[in-house]
Amino acid sequence: MKFDFRFNSVALVLCTLLLAILYFALTHVSVLATLNVHFIENFQAILLLICVPFTWFYMKPKTLTEQKKWFWLWAMAWWLMFFGRSISWGRDYFPEVPHLYFRMISIVVIAPVVFMLFSSKLRAEIKYKFQSVKFPFWYLIIAVTSLLFADSVEHHRFIDTWLFNSAINPDIVEELYELPFILALFCSAFYFMQKDKKSVVKISIPHLESRQLSQ
Repeated sequence: MKFDFRFNSVALVLCTLLLAILYFALTHVSVLATLNVHFIENFQAILLLICVPFTWFYMKPKTLTEQKKWFWLWAMAWWLMFFGRSISWGRDYFPEVPHLYFRMISIVVIAPVVFMLFSSKLRAEIKYKFQSVKFPFWYLIIAVTSLLFADSVEHHRFIDTWLFNSAINPDIVEELYELPFILALFCSAFYFMQKDKKSVVKISIPHLESRQLSQ
């Protein structure tokens, strides 16, 4: 596994956002008290849902090799699963519906993420990326740190007392910490999208030139 250690402007913005949330969570009780946790949750859900069609239209899976097509369809399944999890599989909007239905929805949404791994083409592409493609170090660090902060606040463990003022609603702080996680995760995915788009262009240009020469 290789890493790209370049610290660009996007990483700086994400890091600043995470530190700003930490600062406000510790010192500005009155400001965060005005926030609506459901508004933040809905905003996150919209972001996650947008990632599904964005991946499809940006990558155009039908134009890719079989390996890459499987990988980006799998990535779309992940975004859809994250979206479903963010709204508790719909339970947040229809609390009166029996939980059995939401359990069934969760199984249907999670199943593609699991069963697509049985594809040898997908496994080959995952192996290729781990062995040959550099991972965006700072995006991943910000995503992991944000997730750790959110998990610590949610479950009151590890360093939660260092992450927010006890006078603030922990649900609000948890959702705020999840925001840079989602953004950093998308930036990581977009980083790989750009890599694969470049590889497709490099492959298509020689084919186009050889076709023109043959004509």
